[in-house]
Amino acid sequence: MADDSGKGVENGSLNSVQVEKPQIEPIRLPTVEEIRGQDIWNNCAVRSVVSGVMGGGLGIFMGLFLGALDNPLMQEEMTGRQQLIYQAKQMGRRSWSSAKAFAVMGFIFSAAECVVEKARAKHDTTNTIVAGCVTGGAISAKVSMSSFAEENQQMVFSHPLVCIYNGKGRERK
Repeated sequence: MADDSGKGVENGSLNSVQVEKPQIEPIRLPTVEEIRGQDIWNNCAVRSVVSGVMGGGLGIFMGLFLGALDNPLMQEEMTGRQQLIYQAKQMGRRSWSSAKAFAVMGFIFSAAECVVEKARAKHDTTNTIVAGCVTGGAISAKVSMSSFAEENQQMVFSHPLVCIYNGKGRERK
């Protein structure tokens, strides 16, 4: 009888431990508002402007962070107030410069990716790689021809590096 009572306890505990299976939710069609939102976001101009604004915001924060790390050349000769003013000016300059660079980069990348995606009618990593190449080429083309000899190395290497960086690990579903 001792064996029967032990089995009864085990079965009773198993029944209480069993987890209820979640019920399957029915498929829900998107609402009119969701469809309108998707149509707006699928517009290349909207997507590019939003990416440019977000890139500018990221550039501001990067500039603030990197500008705070700059040390004045004559730090020993400056008072605390002069150093603070110098740091604030450096942070402002760096923020503005980084904001412009990141905004342009985000705008060009997003526009190129959207245009390539619409032209190919596919959503895969090839679009991202091509957009990275276009972005790298556009940024590299900014180098003027007068300083081409000096900046030749930067221009030759930045284009493929942007392609490789943007194409790696960006596979979307």
